[in-house]
Amino acid sequence: MNKNIQYHPTAADSTGSTKRLVILGAGESGIGAALLGKQQGYEVFVSDGGVIKDNYKQEMAVNHIPFEEGQHSWDVILGADEIVKSPGIPEKSELMKKVREKQVPVISEIELAYRFSKDAKIIAITGSNGKSTTTALTYHIFKTAGYNAAMAGNIGISYARQVATAPVEYYIIEISSFQLDDITTFRPHVAILLNITPDHLDRYDYKMENYVASKFRIAMNQTKDDYFIYCLDDPEIRNYMNEKTIYSTTIPFTIMEPLKKEGGSIANDQVNIKLNDDPVIVSIYDLALKGKHNLYNSMAAGIAGKTMDIRKEKIRESLTSFKSLEHRMEYVATVRGIDFINDSKATNVNSLWFALESMEQPVVLIMGGVDKGNDYSAIKDLVQEKVKGIVCMGVDNKPIQDALSSATPAMVNTSSMKDAVQEAFKLAAKGDVVLLSPACASFDLFKNYEDRGKQFKEAVREL
Repeated sequence: MNKNIQYHPTAADSTGSTKRLVILGAGESGIGAALLGKQQGYEVFVSDGGVIKDNYKQEMAVNHIPFEEGQHSWDVILGADEIVKSPGIPEKSELMKKVREKQVPVISEIELAYRFSKDAKIIAITGSNGKSTTTALTYHIFKTAGYNAAMAGNIGISYARQVATAPVEYYIIEISSFQLDDITTFRPHVAILLNITPDHLDRYDYKMENYVASKFRIAMNQTKDDYFIYCLDDPEIRNYMNEKTIYSTTIPFTIMEPLKKEGGSIANDQVNIKLNDDPVIVSIYDLALKGKHNLYNSMAAGIAGKTMDIRKEKIRESLTSFKSLEHRMEYVATVRGIDFINDSKATNVNSLWFALESMEQPVVLIMGGVDKGNDYSAIKDLVQEKVKGIVCMGVDNKPIQDALSSATPAMVNTSSMKDAVQEAFKLAAKGDVVLLSPACASFDLFKNYEDRGKQFKEAVREL
């Protein structure tokens, strides 16, 4: 707690009045916004109702940014000219109700960062699944081509921190619906919408249409000079686009049908990316990322590269040389003929569906965590086909048991990662895969999905 820190607004805008910027939440996004705000002459104050990590506190102290933790000083917060809200703070919270009542303008960290990076080209990627992989792959394409690019947002460091500390010509940004909810002018030159499946519905009044509309905000400020790259096979995306106007140049990708116009499609076991009369053609067997879902991710990233005039040879080279991300279908080890795969980043049912769909060996599945209102029946057929046992890991495993116990021969409950890995090892035989793909948030037993993935890897190494 930092009760001794006083808030003394001193910065002024062009009219001479004080610009007081309050940052709610002191995670990576909030600290990035604080650093950028300070650099741009705002008087910044950071408020977090929880405990702030020591490294972030040190960073704020070094940069003379006042902050508080474990409390919210209402007079300071409600006296702000503008608030940057952490994407993790729901609108239903007491904090946001008071802010909205007082009508203090609220923006997201990506909106703040955009104000000071408009001269750059911004490639923004969203979707319910595959965002991190597609963002990393797109960045790999740009770096392989020698472009002055950075990867930021929900992957790595925050967009605002990147703008403040190491500005570049091309920003490849992973963006969540929560971040898009509080934009006003943010306009990516290239927007990618990978898919929309039920997720975080508790934040959207349990209405799918609200969540869909949130995802489409990525294109709301785009013009005909911009590009909107989207999955033609996704029914939610198709339905929305049939009813609403997208003003940017739309480029689809699909694995279901050949495309007569520009976009990405599959024919004769080859990925075809057609744009600017110079197609990129890659055998699906040469792609670095395997599985049907990664065909979509590879096409989306390849199209983004083509919109920025990256040579087809560089795109092809990148799509075949990319190394997958930690905690996303990450091979860990083989123990007594059993493969262990870490897919801790799978925090919803659709991610788990994709993981199971790509499996060719019998699976012992470790899943569970904080249930976000998941419909596990969506994976029942795949579980029946591929899963020989489920190890549940979480405080409340009843929804998983109710939905899937009849679809698999064995189901075990555990309350720690170590126990989960040991139980899975007992259920597995030589030639099987033990797959950690939780389909849930991690906050009941772990700090976050990274902590969950690391604990899984440690437990596997101890076998």
